[in-house]
Amino acid sequence: MNKAYKLFDKAFVLKFLEKKVLPRYPDFVSVRSFTTRAYKDNIWEGDTYHVVVEYRTKFIAKDGKTKTLPIFCSAHSDEPRKNVYDSLKFLWDSGFGKGYFTIPHPLFYSNYFKATFYRGVEGYNLYEFIRTKNFPIIETIVPKAAEWFAKLHGIDSNKARNFNKMNSRIETVVPGVEHILSRIQDKYPKYYNCYEQIYSIIINKEKDFLSESNKKWLVHGDAHPENIIKMGRKKIAMIDFTDICLSDFARDLGSFLQQLEFMVMRKIKDRKYTDKLKQMFLSSYFEKSKEKLNKEVEARINNYYNWTAIRTATHFFIKDKPEPVRAYPLIDKVCSDMGINKPKH
Repeated sequence: MNKAYKLFDKAFVLKFLEKKVLPRYPDFVSVRSFTTRAYKDNIWEGDTYHVVVEYRTKFIAKDGKTKTLPIFCSAHSDEPRKNVYDSLKFLWDSGFGKGYFTIPHPLFYSNYFKATFYRGVEGYNLYEFIRTKNFPIIETIVPKAAEWFAKLHGIDSNKARNFNKMNSRIETVVPGVEHILSRIQDKYPKYYNCYEQIYSIIINKEKDFLSESNKKWLVHGDAHPENIIKMGRKKIAMIDFTDICLSDFARDLGSFLQQLEFMVMRKIKDRKYTDKLKQMFLSSYFEKSKEKLNKEVEARINNYYNWTAIRTATHFFIKDKPEPVRAYPLIDKVCSDMGINKPKH
């Protein structure tokens, strides 16, 4: 039987929580109960699985009171989550365990399950406030998100290892450009030439900078509104550290700006407001960051903006239930920005 099924077995999980999690909280004396919520429960034949599950756990404290904590498990049979634990531990020890800009609290790594266990953060993500058009909250979170990235990018990268080396360059990011081009050629051949040109330009621009720069920054690697969590009036957290790596800080900025624009334009449909939020994000970032905004940095941000846009288009092309119509405006914008002939849709 696939070992991942144990992560959904109530008797096993209770003993596991008592043995592995309870000792990490000296103020608690026992586990009273827990409920399970699966965010990903992909368990296939053999020993293959990809699971993200929350155990909402009630602990009994020494004074008899109960406290509920969200204990998460992120497990993958083919992509061990050790790098996630290591990066969370490094960030927690580097100041993200305190203050208004935080992360999930790393607990331990399980070799058996190839899983990272951590205490999750509670709140609502930025996309939820975009979706519900909660303008005051959006305008509070966006500049704070910029400060969170400034804090991350300000960490001395010489003290960090490259937690996901393959993710450090566009050319090697999984699933890889060759795989993407092959899928496009197979399913949407008329887009192959523009895709090939777009990726060639984006990859070469990144290569030019990273090959010449002696400095690398620790970057989140998957910067978008759904990964920004509002925990309180002043406190925000970032989640999902699978893609964290050493690269160009402009990558997080370009990716976040593209996804922010994409989501705001889809749900709020106001170009002026979208541009206002993007400017708010950039102003806050460069006010708090050690970096300076100039034409060269703007070009790098734009390069990653275009990369994120084409990745989003690819998602709509090749997902289980394709929506190619949603990919067209993204491709057109990237082609226009790069001076490439737009394909006829």
